[in-house]
Amino acid sequence: MAKKRKVIITCAVTGAIHTPSMSPYLPVTGDEIAEAAIAASKAGAAIIHLHARNQEDGRPDQTAEAFGRFLPKIHQGCDAVMNLTTGGSPYMSLEQRLEPAFAFEPEVASMNMGTMNFGLFPMLNRFKDFKYDWEYDYLKNSDELIFKNTYRDMEYVLTELGKLGTRFEFECYDTAHLYNLAHYVDRGLVKPPFFIQTVFGILGGIGTHPEDVQHMRRTADRLFGKDYKWSVLGAGSKQMSIAAMSAAEGGNVRVGLEDSLWIGPGELAKSNADQVTRAVQMIEAMGLEVATPAEAREILELKGADKVKLQNAAA
Repeated sequence: MAKKRKVIITCAVTGAIHTPSMSPYLPVTGDEIAEAAIAASKAGAAIIHLHARNQEDGRPDQTAEAFGRFLPKIHQGCDAVMNLTTGGSPYMSLEQRLEPAFAFEPEVASMNMGTMNFGLFPMLNRFKDFKYDWEYDYLKNSDELIFKNTYRDMEYVLTELGKLGTRFEFECYDTAHLYNLAHYVDRGLVKPPFFIQTVFGILGGIGTHPEDVQHMRRTADRLFGKDYKWSVLGAGSKQMSIAAMSAAEGGNVRVGLEDSLWIGPGELAKSNADQVTRAVQMIEAMGLEVATPAEAREILELKGADKVKLQNAAA
């Protein structure tokens, strides 16, 4: 009997896109983020993609101290691969965004593969009432926001974090980002297997039409052949349908409240674990198997959890 293909589920538990007033289930404090990550892992997520937030008002916080509040707890509570963002928030400098990755030297770090517009302001059409003063301006001012990832920035991140044995979740929001990655592959700055997260539905990047998904997959196939592992991130209501497309066509999936607050039409997800459970059910219904953290480490050739510098966490 042929072996069933393994599908890696990544769960992005809080992110920097949604604000606390949008959902009472969005993790904010260090304890809430740790609890959400552990529950998502137990539900089937092999990789946990992590951002931090201010403990008091939920705004994005990219200090090593903020990450130190939950990383050791996650490590103690499950064996999931911890993937630290280097995107942070589009409002942050590159130096701010890299602080946690340099402090903790994770197995995986996210890497946005190009400068782009990053429009969050359309969410103001749906969300009108905010608990904290910063939320409205954070969304509204994105109409003139440039998410900066220059070629110099990307070369610096790939080179310096690469020296630490950290591998990357390459977040590609459009086909140009795939070509940017191919440029660094040609220069020898990154080695296969490439973990490519194609992102759909952010204003400023590619859309969510099935043809958009197919176009990104075909382009990645042509540029990277068998040297990459494909995953998808569908923003908002398209999260699960795009995940299903990827799983059906040999790819991996990402879910979580960073990407979508919803579990169904008009129904807020009550936890990240709920979305992971839905993804597991979908994958298994296709006759596939969900990869364990150990299997994800093998597939992506990661350095191992014992090489993460958790001693740098705050006491």
